[in-house]
Amino acid sequence: MEHTFIYDGDCAFCSQSARFLERRVRTAAKVVPWQWADLESLGVTQEEAEAAVIWVEPGLKQAGPDAIAVLLRRAQWYWKPAGWALSLKPASWLMWPLYRLISRNRHKLPGGTAACSLPQAERDRLAGA
Repeated sequence: MEHTFIYDGDCAFCSQSARFLERRVRTAAKVVPWQWADLESLGVTQEEAEAAVIWVEPGLKQAGPDAIAVLLRRAQWYWKPAGWALSLKPASWLMWPLYRLISRNRHKLPGGTAACSLPQAERDRLAGA
C-alpha cells in the first residue's frame, strides 16, 4: 500500500485544495477523491471519507487536520516544520474545531458550490443515483 491522501471529489473547494497540494506540496502520496478510491483496500469506510480528508499509509490512518499534518511532514523539507507544528499539542487540539468550521462552511468559501454542503446520500438522490 502506498501513501494516499483522500478528499471529497464532489466538492469544488476540496478539489481546488487537492490541486494546490498536488502542485505545491509534493509528496509520494497519491491524492485521490474518495469517490474514486478503493476505500476497502485502504481500510477506510465511506462514512470516514465523507467526514474528513484522510491520510493512509502502512500502519497509519489519520483524518482531518491530523491527515494534513502528516501530509506536510511527508512533503519537501520546507513544509515539514508546518506539519510538525500542526501535530503538537495544543495546536492539534485547536485545529479540529477550525477544520470542522471550514468543513461545515466549505460551500461558502472560494471555489465552493452548493453541492459542497450536501451529504453524499443527498447528492446521490438529487443526481438520480
